[in-house]
Amino acid sequence: MTTPNCYACGQEARLDGLPLSERIALDRHWRVAHAFGTALPGWLVLLPRRHVTAVHELTDAEAATLGTWQVRLSRALHEVTGCVKTYVAQFAELEGFAHVHFHVMPRMAELSEDLRGPRVFELLRRPAPQQVTPDLMDKIADSLHARLMC
Repeated sequence: MTTPNCYACGQEARLDGLPLSERIALDRHWRVAHAFGTALPGWLVLLPRRHVTAVHELTDAEAATLGTWQVRLSRALHEVTGCVKTYVAQFAELEGFAHVHFHVMPRMAELSEDLRGPRVFELLRRPAPQQVTPDLMDKIADSLHARLMC
């Protein structure tokens, strides 16, 4: 079921027409996409495939696989990007983005101290010249897809 004015639901409704970066991996409950508007290559978003606005609304089946997905994504990001760790966060507060989604962000060894921890969110909504290009998103998506869908 999709909800009007929900970005994630709109993407889910046209899943077959999405680029690989919007459907890197998926199963019955979850879909993985590369975040847009970010300056951090490999910034992933893990989304329930049905409309959910709070974590407590997840079904037991969705909850049972949430941790597994987060670990799988962290491992895949480590293999693909060489990150030393991953950050995982969930807020779902912006207008049009209340659909629960988990940010899974590679923390590279060279990430400056002033962008570590929650300050990593400063890498979102960057001006277009600073954002990860669609070509790089596709390259990362392809590498991640190969690791996650085997």
